[in-house]
Amino acid sequence: MPDKRRWLPSWQRVELVEKCLVEGHSRRQAAEWRRVSVSTVQFWIDRYRQASESERASGAWAQDRSSTPHRQPTRTSVEVCDLVCEARLRTGWGPRLIASELGLAHATVSRCLSRRGISRMPKAPREAVQRFEWPCPGALIQNDVKRFARFSSPGHAVTGDRFRTAAQKREKVGYEFAHSAIDDHSRLAYTELHSDEKAATVLGFTQRAIAFFAGHGIVIERWQTDNAWTYTNNNALAALFAAHGIRHRTIKPRTPRHNGKVERYQQTLKREWGLGQRYRSSDARAAALPHWLHHYNNERNHSSLSNRPPITRVRNDPRQNS
Repeated sequence: MPDKRRWLPSWQRVELVEKCLVEGHSRRQAAEWRRVSVSTVQFWIDRYRQASESERASGAWAQDRSSTPHRQPTRTSVEVCDLVCEARLRTGWGPRLIASELGLAHATVSRCLSRRGISRMPKAPREAVQRFEWPCPGALIQNDVKRFARFSSPGHAVTGDRFRTAAQKREKVGYEFAHSAIDDHSRLAYTELHSDEKAATVLGFTQRAIAFFAGHGIVIERWQTDNAWTYTNNNALAALFAAHGIRHRTIKPRTPRHNGKVERYQQTLKREWGLGQRYRSSDARAAALPHWLHHYNNERNHSSLSNRPPITRVRNDPRQNS
């Protein structure tokens, strides 16, 4: 239960004392003026009189004080807390494992860790953000796949209605996969929808993506993917890269931020295409993809490109002077 006096700010406590000791008001008059009890006024006057000169000068006498007793005979000793903290830092275990090792109660270990501020282990330091951009189109293409659920009627993501009929609950329409490739320099993007992400599908998509970028005058030097099996153990894909003189790069495992531009593009793809309209079905959504992709590449302003569409950074485009 909080202290009944804590609602009174420190500056009002100072005013109460000044009203009585400096201006000569009675305790009852000061209490009526600030709408507090007489005992509250007397409490702060006593606190002021017991304070030292330095506390009166700094106003520390009017601040809240801890209600912890000065003497706590049953409090866990410093030596036991040191043992608990040493075990925590050495093993990284939680209170229950530490308690079983040291033969202490679980609650005792928890209190020791909380008292020393290590009840939760600090997070590992994150790498500094290093933003980069390759100097010309085709220097690096980032490739990734995003899964979208198929549907035969609009879902709660666009309607806001989570109620489903029994027939809708039994319906299993599966998923479709958006394979995407984006140029690191220009942000020119290419996306296809497929029913899977198998090696043959990845190979066919990559062939068409290379042709798409070539149609815009982009010669690809590097192709970057994650460490999925269909990329790292796909002999046909490796032969395709070798035939076009493309170097295949993979990102560090479990580090999707190294493929950040295609990851960010997929967020935009989901928000503006996947959820941007209320489609009758996933087939209608798929039919809208080429139109949205043209809008993204040719009309939609990109904040990282000085509010210009990606096509403005492509060299030798038919709409530009070569």
